[in-house]
Amino acid sequence: MTLRLALVSPMPPSRSGIADYSEALAGALRPLAEVTVIASAPPEFDPNIYDAVVYQMGNNPHHCFVYDLALRHPGTVVLHEGNLHHLIADMTVARGDWDSYLREVEHEGGAPALVHARRAKALEVGPDYEGLPMIRRLLERSKAVVVHSRCVEEQVRRAGFQGPVARIPHAAWIPEVDRLAYRSRLGLDESTPLVGIFGFLKPYKRIEESLRAFRRLLKVEPAAKLILAGEPHPSHPLTPLIRTLDLQASVRLLGFVPIEDFTGYMAACDIVLNLRHPTVGESSGSLLRALGLGKAVLVSDVGSFRELPDEVCLKVPVDATEEDVVFEYLNLLVSRPSVAAALGAKARQWVGKELRWEQAAARYADFLRAVANGSAPLCEQSPVAAPAAPAASVEPTPAAVCQPPPPPVEVSEEYILGWAPQGSDARAYAETHLTRLEKTLSITPRGGPQDRVLEMGAYLQLTPALRSRLGYGTVRGCYYGRLGEVEHKSAASESGEVFECDIDLFDAERDPFPYPDGHFATVLCCELIEHLAADPMHMMSEINRILRDGGHLVLTTPNLASTRSISALLLGYHPGLFSVYLRPAAEGGPHDARHHREYTPIEIHLLMEDAGFDVTLLDTGPFRETPRPDLGWVVHLLRRYRLATDLRGDGIYAVGRKSRAVKNRYPAWLYTQPPS
Repeated sequence: MTLRLALVSPMPPSRSGIADYSEALAGALRPLAEVTVIASAPPEFDPNIYDAVVYQMGNNPHHCFVYDLALRHPGTVVLHEGNLHHLIADMTVARGDWDSYLREVEHEGGAPALVHARRAKALEVGPDYEGLPMIRRLLERSKAVVVHSRCVEEQVRRAGFQGPVARIPHAAWIPEVDRLAYRSRLGLDESTPLVGIFGFLKPYKRIEESLRAFRRLLKVEPAAKLILAGEPHPSHPLTPLIRTLDLQASVRLLGFVPIEDFTGYMAACDIVLNLRHPTVGESSGSLLRALGLGKAVLVSDVGSFRELPDEVCLKVPVDATEEDVVFEYLNLLVSRPSVAAALGAKARQWVGKELRWEQAAARYADFLRAVANGSAPLCEQSPVAAPAAPAASVEPTPAAVCQPPPPPVEVSEEYILGWAPQGSDARAYAETHLTRLEKTLSITPRGGPQDRVLEMGAYLQLTPALRSRLGYGTVRGCYYGRLGEVEHKSAASESGEVFECDIDLFDAERDPFPYPDGHFATVLCCELIEHLAADPMHMMSEINRILRDGGHLVLTTPNLASTRSISALLLGYHPGLFSVYLRPAAEGGPHDARHHREYTPIEIHLLMEDAGFDVTLLDTGPFRETPRPDLGWVVHLLRRYRLATDLRGDGIYAVGRKSRAVKNRYPAWLYTQPPS
């Protein structure tokens, strides 16, 4: 039964990082649940029409209506940090209601806290923002809690909450942004070292300490620049500080910028500083954007940031050595760009593997469903005293530990060539494409006697190995032709092995595939998609339909973003691997389809996700020849401009696992609207 979910949260254009989080989460949840977003105080609200009500709670005035609704209609609260004191102060003191503030303080911290609050009312001291988290009343009224870190989970338990708690890591964005375009906006060339600080520019973000460390960096790298992008804090003016440190020529305040520019300026940076102290366990959306962009990031070694894997960021102590360590890290990363690039690459890889929005949404849906039916898993309710697991965003499941994937199958050149007779066109083709054929078989998942596999565009070069080497019980092929016709093919290898297979004929981008739903364990779509002229997502949708849940799609195609393509384009030639036209065949003669559209690795990733697949492998490699050292100048050019040098082989090799129905039948990056 479909989960009916109300998501209560500020949404864009609200100037709240949680608004951006909630917008992304709602999109990821919609394939799993019926989602109603409540982005402001509703005139009427009936929680009984939903299976779950989720309150995204932040510590700023944008969340006043969320807090009020959560107290009146208990549900599942998502604590993005373990402190709501500023929110409570905004709802009481800022409105002149000191009596309510004092009641809340006493409820939270008892008589000692009340004494301090009365002194704050008399303007003798400031409110105890760090020492008094002000979460007790909300927790008392909540059915369940979601947190992003072990740090906040422990705070929730210390506050006395006994109900279900789910620790769901904050998902991350992996944006694709034109780094050089935003450098151009800043008036910077491709090589100027650029450091950035992002988000609401509050004092606890260690901005003064960062600026002092940056001033020291300028003595060894005078060309370096620093930008601060975010809404300024009224009690922390930065312009006088920049002037006092004599940094006007090297530091620029950008102020609040729209999210697309926020991400763009972050992409322009080489290093991102995301320091915070003191901390109340908060997660940072700007930090996760930086990691998803593949930036070298410095974080404070406290709170939830301490739980990040050491290999994806550099951690700075918050003791007397803080400024020295920040300077040393900046100097290292600026003087050795390869170190910064390697750190950023590991960060982006980790985000793509562990912090995808689909993963977070699935955990939300499972937890909310369990809370609704009273079966929230015990592992989500572990006490604070339980031994801490090693720092990681997602622990592996027992199945992942006990059942590692089998090693790839290696099929020899001799076996592949043995199916193509000497002197034949098939032999010439196999010899030319041998590296591609070997690579394709090595990435194809193994099968069993009960499993079926379909090879699209079957030439009987790979096909016999699917049975004899990879173990599939039923092997089927298909090819372009009249729907409903079936050709029976047989072949014998040089070693005497005989292989027989039925080849179904149909048009892969127009016809319904002649197979039932969920029929195959694996489908191979090799060197086919680049030939499609009209509707490639029809083929991808049909592949999704005929694959069983968890089944695999193996897709190979030429790489339009290869070093060879870049070289051709820069030298004035067409970048396509096969961009020529075919001479018209004689009347009634055979006709081969030319390449209509070649793809980049990013596009293949998008294609698979839109078609309902989780990408388990995305790689490139040789296609028809060995790597060419004469293209080294292209790699040098990419490195100079800090552009990716991976995934630049001539062929794309991808594997996707079916995890859901087709997500987007006509993705905007691939289709346009027909003229009206």
